Amino acid sequence: MGIIGSLQLLLFLVFYVVIFGLSVWALVDCLRRPARAFVAAGKRTRAFWTGVLVAATAVAFICIPPPLGIGLPFPSFLALASAAAAIVYLVDVRPAVAPYSGRGGGPARGGW
Repeated sequence: MGIIGSLQLLLFLVFYVVIFGLSVWALVDCLRRPARAFVAAGKRTRAFWTGVLVAATAVAFICIPPPLGIGLPFPSFLALASAAAAIVYLVDVRPAVAPYSGRGGGPARGGW
């Protein structure tokens, strides 16, 4: 394998590890938020988002190629679906539930 092939494999490995890290970050954040914050923000329940993010994290882990992961021959679109789920949570749901979470100086703490 040439230098280009090795570089491509390295970039794919980094790509999948970043997607896995993003999914883990979203899942941990979701689990740290109170369930009432999701209802108060008008979003789907915490149980729904936990299920989606657990599935996304599992798929992202399975897609990591060796030597770090299992590397089953799943198509790349499944890893992209994992990234999409995590990004939707982090960009849309997380900011909406943050003021009701009792952290960050939002209305739940009597801030601003």
